[in-house]
Amino acid sequence: MKFLTTPPQKFDLPKRIVRLGELAYNLWWTWHPEAARLFGRLDYDLWERLGHNPIRLLQEISHGRLVQAAKDKDYLALYDALFENFDSYFTKQSWTQQAHPEFDNKPVAYFSMEFGLHETLPIYSGGLGVLAGDHLKESSDLGLPLIAVGFMYGQGYFSQRISEDGWQEALNNPLTFDHLPVTLVTKNNKPITIQIEFPDRNITAQIWEVRVGRVPLYLLDSNVEGNNDSDRLLTARLYWSDLDRRVMQEVLLGVGGVRALRALDYSPAVWHMNEGHASFLTLERARELVASGSTFAEAAQKTLGQNVFTTHTPVPAGNDEFPLWLMDKYLAKLWPELGLTREEFVDIAKHTHPRGDAYSMPVLALKLSGGSNGVSELHGQVSRGMWNFLWPEKEEKDVPIKHVTNGVHTANWMARRLKNLFEKHFENDWYDHLDEPNFWSKLDNVPDQELWAVRLHLKRKLAFYLRERVRDRWTQGGFHPVQVVSSGVLINPYALTIGFARRFATYKRANLILSDLERLLDIINRPNMPVQIIFAGKAHPADEPGKELIQKVYRTVKKAETGGRLVFIEDYDMNLARYLVQGVDVWMNTPRRPLEASGTSGMKAALNGVLNFSVLDGWWREAYNGHNGWSIGEDKEYPPHEVQDAADAEDLYHTLEHEIIPLYYNRDPKEISHEWIARMKDTMKTIIPQFSTRRMVKEYVEKFYAPALKK
Repeated sequence: MKFLTTPPQKFDLPKRIVRLGELAYNLWWTWHPEAARLFGRLDYDLWERLGHNPIRLLQEISHGRLVQAAKDKDYLALYDALFENFDSYFTKQSWTQQAHPEFDNKPVAYFSMEFGLHETLPIYSGGLGVLAGDHLKESSDLGLPLIAVGFMYGQGYFSQRISEDGWQEALNNPLTFDHLPVTLVTKNNKPITIQIEFPDRNITAQIWEVRVGRVPLYLLDSNVEGNNDSDRLLTARLYWSDLDRRVMQEVLLGVGGVRALRALDYSPAVWHMNEGHASFLTLERARELVASGSTFAEAAQKTLGQNVFTTHTPVPAGNDEFPLWLMDKYLAKLWPELGLTREEFVDIAKHTHPRGDAYSMPVLALKLSGGSNGVSELHGQVSRGMWNFLWPEKEEKDVPIKHVTNGVHTANWMARRLKNLFEKHFENDWYDHLDEPNFWSKLDNVPDQELWAVRLHLKRKLAFYLRERVRDRWTQGGFHPVQVVSSGVLINPYALTIGFARRFATYKRANLILSDLERLLDIINRPNMPVQIIFAGKAHPADEPGKELIQKVYRTVKKAETGGRLVFIEDYDMNLARYLVQGVDVWMNTPRRPLEASGTSGMKAALNGVLNFSVLDGWWREAYNGHNGWSIGEDKEYPPHEVQDAADAEDLYHTLEHEIIPLYYNRDPKEISHEWIARMKDTMKTIIPQFSTRRMVKEYVEKFYAPALKK
């Protein structure tokens, strides 16, 4: 390849530690705690103030401090050990090379609307993006030749402020690309660009690269000269509510993404769409063959076997569909290039509703993909029912939609103190056995008091972090004292702490535990057995019911009777998520069944020994064994919503009162709850190996990627 993706050298570093600049531009550092500590030791206060951004750190730190570090024997020992690990990572034989050598020079292209890689690169909104980021990190660890495509959102995702009255305010934060681990892809000192043809104009996009270990992530950016002002904003932010911009974004992702990879000399062997936003790539791949002389039917059949589609939602609102007039407005030049009439083009993805026909992105992907899957066993079942009409000749159980249950990237989410404990009691190569269930029986040999000490450490760390957040927010002004209390300044690190953090969509029922306020107040204010509940999460700026739900929760949090034991933390992001999934005791999830496709936050909590307390939906329905946490409600279908809500609320309160709280506070003379620790060990033994991206990516390889190479 003759294009330049070498990170720009912007740092005046002493020669002895010059590779810190290289490390800052590879997000490998984000899942290796020793790398983050290497940056932090240069100037801990600056590191924290800059939000753990190594590029800004190296830009702003004094040269004198760098010279001092370059002469510090202890620092240099850490530096040398880190880069020995870094270099070994890229040269040692990988799992893919051993198990699937057929992938040599046959990359997998992975398309997603968002990627959650680190809080300093805010091009994600929630779970879908974080899952995509974890998919890239694990693919890198496994040596899978993955290349990823997404968007470089110039305004990032919004920061959340909660007013004194509990209303969500969205603050846009335009990104400064010089502060980010992104490199403009150039050839002959000029940016490589691609073009998308719309009926009335063309749009040009340039390409940025992010290095994620071994994996390159290419991000399209329409903010270039030659585009009109409106088109320059096309990639400014995630999920435009305006349908015109939304369909244009998805054309740019699907069609433009294919063209970007072609411009970069890639010929992927597999094309994986993470949700329906990228479905237009199926049409662009067919168009390439039609231009070479194939009919559309031939082209669709030839490309079918290499297309993989993952659907993430059983909620109709989560499946993008567009009115047909938008197809006429933006895609009228495409169907002639496919050799199709308008009617034939529409029929490919037509979804008929009582209100009329729509062009459905999931239908497009399902019909033109050889492999499709939901993201949990139950979600696979629900998806087969949802889309059965596409295969009217088949029974629901035979609809060709499989499932691959989501996982989480363990190295990215497990607390460093817990990793240290495992290194002490397991073999040094314990991480190599991550997805081997039998290996994790070794947890039984870890002394209870040592595991409990780690749990208390992580709880104290969370409490300290919340206090410092409040301090920083208070110094900015405009922060009412009641908001200070509501933001967790009174958190007790030794009380039973429950976490509820996720996107505030109404079906997730964040207010379920508030159904009977008097009963809840009795629960959280029990003498000698207090309970704390921490809420966090954002609603999409256009989701008025979601914002109203936040307000309802926040108004309850503010009540004096809660004694500061109900907390709402604003601006939920990956950094806050790490503190929460590591630092609470119980992770609560209350979706209205069966609307939770999978969920991954509970997995992140579980691998840190946090016990799940959840509705039997998504992944938890597969994970729960009666001993590794608690269920809410039953594994069955319910009549109307109000019936399920009432039954689940009663079960939630009863389990808290009679099982969870007594178990947590049942201590020995050394203040250790051995029964609680037994459940912690059981949750880690069952969930760490089964719900990691290690297992998940291997499953995608075995079920979809490897078979696609043979088609």
